[in-house]
Amino acid sequence: MTAKNIPRRQAIPILYTRGTHYDVGFDMGRTFASMIKNFLLLSGPLNDVYLPLYATEKGKNAYNETLETVKNSFPQYIRELEGVAEGAQVEFHKLFLLHMDDILPQSVKHLNTIKKQPVGCSTIIVNNDKERVLGHTEDALTETLNHYYFVVAHIINDTPQGKYNVKEERFMSLCYAGHLPGYTMNYNHHGLVFSINTLSAEVLRSGKTPRHFLTRALLSADSTDQAMKIIRDAGVGAGDGCSINMCFINDPSNLCYNIEMAPTEGNSKESTLNIRKIETGDHSYHANKYERIEIEQANQTMIDSSVSRMNTFATYEPAKSKQDIITMLGDCSGGEHCVFRENGSMNQEVKTIAIGIFDLNERTVALYSDNPRNNEPHAVLPMILKDN
Repeated sequence: MTAKNIPRRQAIPILYTRGTHYDVGFDMGRTFASMIKNFLLLSGPLNDVYLPLYATEKGKNAYNETLETVKNSFPQYIRELEGVAEGAQVEFHKLFLLHMDDILPQSVKHLNTIKKQPVGCSTIIVNNDKERVLGHTEDALTETLNHYYFVVAHIINDTPQGKYNVKEERFMSLCYAGHLPGYTMNYNHHGLVFSINTLSAEVLRSGKTPRHFLTRALLSADSTDQAMKIIRDAGVGAGDGCSINMCFINDPSNLCYNIEMAPTEGNSKESTLNIRKIETGDHSYHANKYERIEIEQANQTMIDSSVSRMNTFATYEPAKSKQDIITMLGDCSGGEHCVFRENGSMNQEVKTIAIGIFDLNERTVALYSDNPRNNEPHAVLPMILKDN
């Protein structure tokens, strides 16, 4: 049995780690070294597109200018990624290329790349007087199935780090093998709960901040204002885009938000944002398509998948409870582009690899590696929050 055709495992690895950014990265790399090495061998985008482009002058220039940008804003997260590389004994440039994602092929106009896959995820927020819940499915290429882990990290620095002078971070995050925390489903000790939906703009920018580093920085946010500041990234701006679904547990306004972020445009030096407030009594659904920012989108298969999933949600009464979220995120109707993706075939290109249900009132995270309609969570973990 090869790593590629191992069936869905009923296992969710969780690492608890504490130290500097480098220490935490090293622990992630060392603990999950075999998983990270396997993932680098299996990753089609990395081996078929990013590495061949990295070997060209244009590709190397795009890589270097993006790395320089991130080092200027967030040197601590580069140290963290260096820790992952050294702990797993893999090459740093391969990990950084994964974090640049399609910025490299798009920015060097190498558009005859691999077939675009409908990777992505769905998020539902319920925000009412009785329940405040964020539910998230993480969908990924089949090679990512069994190639992820949760990290619960406490990072302590002697001196303030990066453009926002952060000394301490404490969070939990689902990580794809070899990736930094922050890009999937997460909470931090300030009570910020957030999930990410990948969005594909047609025009991406090298030399800007890849979304993966902005969402990593979001794990440090201690207020809604600070979170918005991080996503806006004044002075640089995003190189690619995503949707951020977020709530603060102790926010007196009880607001939640969906923020669509798109790459910087023209000479602008900040991310393009559209911020939607989710008031008490409201709910929100988001998948992998820009719903409010008018922008040319790149991945037609992902858009088709998003439309299908949003249409499925529209067949239900508006979500009002945690049970509604579980029922909707476990929906397997809708054919190829269903919400919970698992047709029993290892040949299916995309699968739902994990589901997280964040209950802001109970302050718990329920983690599933299989359909939540038919399975109990693997774990229900308390959120570790800072004493106010």
